[in-house]
Amino acid sequence: MMKLGIADMVNTGGRPGGSITASLFLKQFVDEKIPWAHLDIAGPVWNEKKKMATGFAVGTLVEWVSKHASSS
Repeated sequence: MMKLGIADMVNTGGRPGGSITASLFLKQFVDEKIPWAHLDIAGPVWNEKKKMATGFAVGTLVEWVSKHASSS
């Protein structure tokens, strides 16, 4: 989905698999020696009743930052 005849790559993809496409897109701009992660906090778990995302990975991000903040 990221290949395009007139550009190096395109950031595209439908809702299914969108976070994977985003990760692969971002990977192109990060040095292989640098550890990184892509957290899709916008919509990995969609609440149909409320018509909104749950922000599921926000807790994971906060926990990771809290754990590593004291070691810097």
